[in-house]
Amino acid sequence: MAPIKTCVLGVGLSGLAFHIPFVLALPELFALHAVLERNPTSEGGKVKERFGVSVKIHRTLASVFNDPEIELVIIGTPSDTHYAFAKAALDAGKHVLVDKPITPTAEEAKELGALAKSKGLVLYPFQNRRWDSDYFALRRLLALPESDPHSLGELVEFESHFDRYRNVLKGTWKDEAKPANGQTYDLGAHLIDQTLQLFGRPKTVTAFVENVRGIGSPEVDDSFTIFLRYSAGAVSRHPFTAILRAHILSVRAIQPRFTVRGTKGTYLKFGVDVQEDQLKAIPSFNDIQEKGFGVEPEAIWGTVENLQPTDPSRKIWPSTEAGAYVELFRDLAAAIREEKEQAVKWEESTDVIQIIQLAHQSSREGRTIELPPL
Repeated sequence: MAPIKTCVLGVGLSGLAFHIPFVLALPELFALHAVLERNPTSEGGKVKERFGVSVKIHRTLASVFNDPEIELVIIGTPSDTHYAFAKAALDAGKHVLVDKPITPTAEEAKELGALAKSKGLVLYPFQNRRWDSDYFALRRLLALPESDPHSLGELVEFESHFDRYRNVLKGTWKDEAKPANGQTYDLGAHLIDQTLQLFGRPKTVTAFVENVRGIGSPEVDDSFTIFLRYSAGAVSRHPFTAILRAHILSVRAIQPRFTVRGTKGTYLKFGVDVQEDQLKAIPSFNDIQEKGFGVEPEAIWGTVENLQPTDPSRKIWPSTEAGAYVELFRDLAAAIREEKEQAVKWEESTDVIQIIQLAHQSSREGRTIELPPL
């Protein structure tokens, strides 16, 4: 099976940390044929500077889409460009991997999905946090039978956070008042996707989407709280709420990640998956294949408190399975070369965008909104 000749659009954080290292680390599956870099500052561009690898540099989108050797286009450009760039790539007959958020609107996402289907092309959303180590640990816990002594029993509430402290603007395109910018589209895309995978589509959405710092454009949210409400019987016999939060002014040494409450116990988890920090720091893309990559430190493993039989008993719930963003790329290659079903389906990320839009609407109108059919 010949490696998939790939072009990465964008050589900022997304391209250099989340896409190019995996393409280079899997030479049996991918060949980094080119990148889009409009104004390279050195002869070999940023890929040569960062990884010591020479690749073709395209300076315009037209030259990318007219390059007959390119089979796969990875879109890691600013969020407001995703729809237009993905559409142009599909029209040019290329398979496409789109960073999250996939589009500003669910209608645009559905249009792209229909276009890809009509052309027989793979359109893959980059929902990489399905391969977080602590998410694996959480799924393993929730899959326990109720008879297991670690079981939380019937679930009543789920809380998922991506909090941090940053009291200044980053000075990047993410601060600009453009479609699909703001933390609900950025971090919310991860939290919502994980929640939908665990529990399915909710009945209602209630949200508070805010610029709590009061700096930069007021239209660009830096924090959000989203309540996804499930009817009794949807997740357990009890009414169930999923609370998704990202706060930009959270002063904590180790930020909260998950709190899951059930009739028999509670799961608490602090700290985030280590892969992002590792990808930003690795000296070589080969480090992705090393044994310690994606392994969560024991210091931030979660805990479970269960009734045993009447008093809480606290135990460590280990994140024993390493995080593995590389598996998304293996799955992408299998979808392209072997026509296997995608682990992350385009329709699932379209669901995510619909809920993000409803969260903004709920916050703007100050009301709870029932989910319409997608």
